[in-house]
Amino acid sequence: MRKLFLLFVILCSFFLSQAQSKSTHSSSYRSALGVKVWDGAGITFKHFFEGNNAGEFIAYFWNRGFRFTGLYEIHGNFADAKGLKWYVGPGAHIGFYDYYNDHNHHIDGVYVGIDGVLGLDYKFSGAPINLSIDWQPSFEFGEYVGFSHWGGLGIRYTF
Repeated sequence: MRKLFLLFVILCSFFLSQAQSKSTHSSSYRSALGVKVWDGAGITFKHFFEGNNAGEFIAYFWNRGFRFTGLYEIHGNFADAKGLKWYVGPGAHIGFYDYYNDHNHHIDGVYVGIDGVLGLDYKFSGAPINLSIDWQPSFEFGEYVGFSHWGGLGIRYTF
């Protein structure tokens, strides 16, 4: 788990250095770092690559284990709502679990899955704060796992 956390820190550092080297972009912020809450809590980092295309990396921690998710998000504007964007996109995750599910089956090991995301993203004007709310369905491959549909509330510092 320490190696995954180190990989997450390295990826965030890379994207932070890329964000500082470019000053123009079409979004209201270039990068954001914060927390995402749902059934557990996670660290989230979002970075706009070009135009309205962004990557979001989330490291979730909860009583069942750890999950690292990467999402590719396409953002769009609402005509009359400055600072508010919708977003949609695909992704993937890897999870490390140790728990009993609702049917009393022991889930223990490393699992991979595919994800999707649909949400709203709001950047406050004049403040370095970003809020997001989304629905993130996923399908996890393996015995006694499968489809899940979580959502989350993200609160990030933008730069």
